[in-house]
Amino acid sequence: MEKESFIPLAVKWAQAHGFKEIQANMEGYETPKSYARSADNTKFTPDITGVNMFNRHYLEVSVKTDQLRGSISKWKLLSELAGMKGAKLYLLAPKGHVRFTKELVDQYNIPAEVVKID
Repeated sequence: MEKESFIPLAVKWAQAHGFKEIQANMEGYETPKSYARSADNTKFTPDITGVNMFNRHYLEVSVKTDQLRGSISKWKLLSELAGMKGAKLYLLAPKGHVRFTKELVDQYNIPAEVVKID
């Protein structure tokens, strides 16, 4: 399954959990702001952002992938940005991808909350 197909589910989760001003990488929503890594100018665009308790949080859909380096880099950057703003990085993992996501978060010491969506 492609990661993009889970973005609507992740948006529903965000709405159900009180997130406002949701921006998402899907039709019908404003696209979240991209961030460039200064080291190599690689651009990262969060899957979803939303405001909860006055802070803009980052929400990423996490699925098993061979493109691990890209995901890890993106998560590290987003968790750093979230931390600076008193916000959080949520990794929304569909059924069957939760353990994979938790193992990566532990292995790479990424401050993120792993949430199961389905």
